[in-house]
Amino acid sequence: MAHLNDKAAIVTGSASGIGFDLAADLARRGAKVMLCDVADPMAAVARLRDEGLDADGMVADVADPSAFAGVVAGCVDRFGRLDILVNNAGLFTTIGRAPFEELDVDEWRRVLDVNVTGPFLCSRAALPQLRAAGGGRIINIGSATVFSAPPNMLHYVASKGALTAMTRSMAREVGKDGITVNLIAPGFTISAGVLEHQAATLGEHGARMRAARAIGRDQMPQDICGAVSFLAGDDAGFITGQTLVVDGGIVMR
Repeated sequence: MAHLNDKAAIVTGSASGIGFDLAADLARRGAKVMLCDVADPMAAVARLRDEGLDADGMVADVADPSAFAGVVAGCVDRFGRLDILVNNAGLFTTIGRAPFEELDVDEWRRVLDVNVTGPFLCSRAALPQLRAAGGGRIINIGSATVFSAPPNMLHYVASKGALTAMTRSMAREVGKDGITVNLIAPGFTISAGVLEHQAATLGEHGARMRAARAIGRDQMPQDICGAVSFLAGDDAGFITGQTLVVDGGIVMR
C-alpha cells in the first residue's frame, strides 16, 4: 500500500472534511504530508501523528497571492522536497443557492477567488519545487456538477468548470517537465461540511443522488481517496490533462 514512500505532498483545505481524508490516505500510503488550511490544521496533524504518520501543517488562505509560497517553503524545509500538490480547498457547503440573477456579486467573486484563483496561485507557487522533483503531480479537486449543471449554483458550477479547463491548459504547459495535471470530479459527497451546513436537506437530496447512481449508495470522502492516490503515484505517470469523474455512475462519459 505504501507506494508513495519518499514523496512529499501538500493538501489544501485539509484541516477537516474531504481534505483531511485525502491527506490521511496519502500519508498512510507512505507520503509525508503538509496540511494547509485557512483554519488551524494542527489538531488534524496531531491525529495523523498519533497514527505514526509523518505530517505537519500550516495556516494559509489559498486566495492570498503571498500566502502559499510560505507553505511550499515550509514543506521543503520540513520534508526536503515537494512532489504532489492536491488543490482541494474550495467553497461549497457555506455558499448561497439562488437563481443566477439573484446571486450576490461579492459571493460570486469570493467563490471564484477560492475555487479558481486559489488553485492557480498554489500551482504557480509549487511549480519550481515540482520541477526540481523531476516530475511532480498536481491534482485538482473539481466537481461532477460541471456535467450535470444543477440550477441555482452558477457561481460554484462556473468555478469548477474553469478549474476543469485550467487543468487541461496547465497540463499542456508543464508536461515537458514531467509534471502531470489531472482533475478528480466527485459527486455529492457526505462530508463533514455537508453534515454541518446542509443537514436540513440532506435526507431528500441524498435519496435523489442514491437513486441516480449506478452504485446506489451515499458517496463518502473515502471514495475519492483511491483516485487521488492513483494519480499521485508512478502508475499514473503518463496520464495528464484528464478529468476522472468519481460519482458512483451518475455521469458516464
